Amino acid sequence: MKAIDLLHPELIKMPMTAATKKDAIYELADLMTVNGYLNNQGEYLAEVFKRETLGSTGVGMGIAIPHGKSKAVKEACVAFGYSEQGIDFQASDGPAHLIFLIAVPENANNQHLKILAQLSRRLMHQKVRDKLEQATTAQEVFQALGECE
Repeated sequence: MKAIDLLHPELIKMPMTAATKKDAIYELADLMTVNGYLNNQGEYLAEVFKRETLGSTGVGMGIAIPHGKSKAVKEACVAFGYSEQGIDFQASDGPAHLIFLIAVPENANNQHLKILAQLSRRLMHQKVRDKLEQATTAQEVFQALGECE
């Protein structure tokens, strides 16, 4: 399963309203909950915030990829949000504008690592990041992420 196949139009938020890392994660998790990807948002978020204590998910280049693996996840998915003002995810080079929240079921083995790797490969290209920052529709997000296939 490709990471782009786990991102759905109803899981895209542009622009985000959150100003903090915690609020950004909640904002994207709300999309997952409302659209039926999570059984229990609180349980899933506990895993995401537990992971956040292990190290920054702000990967640099204006990108953050928080993630969680939990039995509260019904179906693996990726939510995407764009923050115009940027959100502090403790990356060494500044705030994140492109935020991807990954949710995978507890029994998904290393699926979250594969998703992280696939997203990272695409997002290392400046052209992809620029197009994501300029996107105003879900279709433009999908086109930007499909650039490097």
